[in-house]
Amino acid sequence: MDGIKQWYQSKAVWGGVIAIIASLVQLMGYHISQDLQGDLADQAVTLAGAIGGLVAIWGRIAATHGIGGK
Repeated sequence: MDGIKQWYQSKAVWGGVIAIIASLVQLMGYHISQDLQGDLADQAVTLAGAIGGLVAIWGRIAATHGIGGK
């Protein structure tokens, strides 16, 4: 691994979360295919990245201190 990313940017994490949810949904009598689970994981990573960007922008706007070096 070359870089470090946030947990919410990991397809493995989202895939695991979606697999857990899919299992719980199946207990209620519904079925979510493996292909749909993969698509949901991809969409979750994309959405998490967009939300992370929005939070970063909001954080910069709401910040009370400037950015700069020494």
